[in-house]
Amino acid sequence: MNTVITHAVVSVDGFIADSNDEVGPLFDWYFNGDVPLPGSPGMKVSPASGEYVTGMWASIKVIVMGRHMFDITNGWEGKPPTGDHVVVVSHRPKPEGWHPEASYYFADTVTQGIARARELAGDGVVAICAGDVAGQALALGLVDEVAMDVVPVVFGSGKRYFGPVDGQHLLEDPHVVIPGDRVLHLRYRVRHPD
Repeated sequence: MNTVITHAVVSVDGFIADSNDEVGPLFDWYFNGDVPLPGSPGMKVSPASGEYVTGMWASIKVIVMGRHMFDITNGWEGKPPTGDHVVVVSHRPKPEGWHPEASYYFADTVTQGIARARELAGDGVVAICAGDVAGQALALGLVDEVAMDVVPVVFGSGKRYFGPVDGQHLLEDPHVVIPGDRVLHLRYRVRHPD
């Protein structure tokens, strides 16, 4: 059985970017250490972050993202930062002629996207990029864990980690708490109603 997590770097007040999709200092910690991250030229983090990030990235088999993130990153040019496959939740199809070799799938709904991702992931982790899709998946009860790399900055406004999530959702106490250099890695299991 695989695990579905939401994951992103986030400000202490819960934002993954400002209203113009700029991340400001959120990713600075990826470049302030001595430990290189495999497959990510130029990224060097603290030893604690290196061990955590390397393990986390290695466990991810499928990334689920919304169309907005796909468009602003151009789907990472068909090469996801980690994992083997990407599922894009969108009512619009894959752009015609866009990287036909890429293992990218498009789904009309969050439920369909997560189901497809779980099929593709086997026993690996499905990682949902934070934002609107993550909030919808949480509200639908499709998320097992919440992973956050919390950076000590307050944005005040911008794009929320869970977008406009509906309702209140309880999490367990964190089962991973790892302080890095200018980042705190946290993981929480989602408390599902019985």
